[in-house]
Amino acid sequence: MELILKKDVENLGFADDVVQVKNGYGRNYLIPQGFAVLATPSAKKVLSETLKQRAFKEKKEVEDAEKIGKKLTGLEIKISAKVGAGDKLFGSISNADVAEAFAKQDVQIEKKFITVPGGTIKRTGQYEASVRLHRQVIVPVAFEIVPQAK
Repeated sequence: MELILKKDVENLGFADDVVQVKNGYGRNYLIPQGFAVLATPSAKKVLSETLKQRAFKEKKEVEDAEKIGKKLTGLEIKISAKVGAGDKLFGSISNADVAEAFAKQDVQIEKKFITVPGGTIKRTGQYEASVRLHRQVIVPVAFEIVPQAK
């Protein structure tokens, strides 16, 4: 079944992508939830016209995202956490904690656009998260987890 996505769907595609999915997934989930519409010939024509108009705007968005990406790579981010025996953390560090650390550096990024290796981190040390600023701009950002001062 060929569909046009109306919204970003994780592990499938971004808004306005034409995707091929199994019939049941499209008919029972994507279309009723409002994530997609059928890719009829008329819908494809409307989509192509919309994409032509959006191409100019998107060029500027990509440039802005690259500027923010350069700013992010220059940041030195340290997240302090309570540490137990060895270098093990009490609890864990996730994308929400990294987003909070960005906010302290005056960079507002939603946590859903930050991907931490393994989902959560449970030890101190150097790590790298990937930040998706735009569908074409994904920036790796290094951060360090340090023991909290007692």
